Amino acid sequence: MNMHATSLNHPAGSAPASPGHSAGSTPAHQGHSAGSTPAIPWALRTDKLVGSVIDSSTSLLAAQKHDIVRFAMGSPAAETVPAAAFSEIAAQVMTTDAMDYAATEGDPGLLDALLEYLDSVGEPSSADRIVITSGGMQGLDLACKLFVDPGDLVIVESPTYTNGTATVLSYGGEVLEAPMDSDGLIVEALPDLVARAGRLPKMIYVIPNFQNPSGTTMSLARRTLLIELAHQWGSVILDDDPYGLLRFEGENIPSFAALSPSDPLVFSVRTFSKMIAPGLRVGWVDAAPEARQLLINAKQAMDTCTNLPNQRMIAEFIRRGQLTEHLRSLAAVYRPRKIAMQRSLEKYFGDTIETTDPEGGFFLWATLRGRASAVSTQDLFEVALAEGVAYIPGPALSVGGKFHDSLRLCFASSTPERIDEGVKRLAAAVDRAVDTMSSDPTR
Repeated sequence: MNMHATSLNHPAGSAPASPGHSAGSTPAHQGHSAGSTPAIPWALRTDKLVGSVIDSSTSLLAAQKHDIVRFAMGSPAAETVPAAAFSEIAAQVMTTDAMDYAATEGDPGLLDALLEYLDSVGEPSSADRIVITSGGMQGLDLACKLFVDPGDLVIVESPTYTNGTATVLSYGGEVLEAPMDSDGLIVEALPDLVARAGRLPKMIYVIPNFQNPSGTTMSLARRTLLIELAHQWGSVILDDDPYGLLRFEGENIPSFAALSPSDPLVFSVRTFSKMIAPGLRVGWVDAAPEARQLLINAKQAMDTCTNLPNQRMIAEFIRRGQLTEHLRSLAAVYRPRKIAMQRSLEKYFGDTIETTDPEGGFFLWATLRGRASAVSTQDLFEVALAEGVAYIPGPALSVGGKFHDSLRLCFASSTPERIDEGVKRLAAAVDRAVDTMSSDPTR
């Protein structure tokens, strides 16, 4: 296996020790003799920089020379990205002043357009709560910078988004995995988990709508209970919701902010990456007004401001009403693709696979059954790549490396025809793996 493929197999919470010191040790700051190679004085936090299996898949797939159906990266369908509209808008907004620095908290034009849009979709906020970020990942980083100290306990869904747990770990947080079912995080299980941990969580990290990677949505009753527990424990709810506006079935469920208005313990992270295009790198956080200056201070130490030309383009896209129409068109694209993936999985796998049934977003969570369940999806990845299909292995989406029989599949970025071909290739890879196990007497 090449180095890129090997890197895809690291679980979200595992990382090799930094080159300069073993995990938990203090880097040497001693001098070196003439002619010797000096030791690099790594910071202790480098032991916790685990990276992202998901993001690494982009580099891995770019290096492949054969045709691959890409179920791995969670990207919008290329043909849905409104490139023509943005090209036209760019000609209007790319003035000299758009090339300058922006206000750290966000360009006033985007803040105004965003607040008006949020009000129109039933998620009203206010200017003293919003800070524009460089994508959703910066929102997660800001949340952890403000709330997570080394050793703090952070509850996460299991499975969960590997970039989220990587951010928690980078600030020294300790991750406690909590189980899920078809209604999202099993909030009723949290008191027992916390009691066994012997300490209260500083933060509870959740992806409530069309969760990455499972595709499930947290029920209203569980959202209400989670707010109650957060108040009881004094824990921050880190509400990461990149997909909430990408619903194509079912009824909307109120957000944490709607259920508990002006709640200082609710920190919401949003992004335009999944709604419009990830390359724009524009998102926002919605947090208590008393956190805003701290957010500005922290962001100024990161990147000073979010890309101003892209802020101006998004603001104009919203003002023209094109975001509303764009989201409506996405629903018409993604629902048939989800259905196509489910039908193809049934056609090629039958009862040897079980999947979630998302009502929006990008992902299905698939679990192998029967003899196929003995196949580790982590080990299967290289076989599948050779067959011409890519996915994210289950263990990569758990700090503890769980879910060896599961995998995440993105249905959003492929046509129904490509989805069928990709699932056919995946089934062939599983068959090869099962046949290898059957012929190996040591297994």
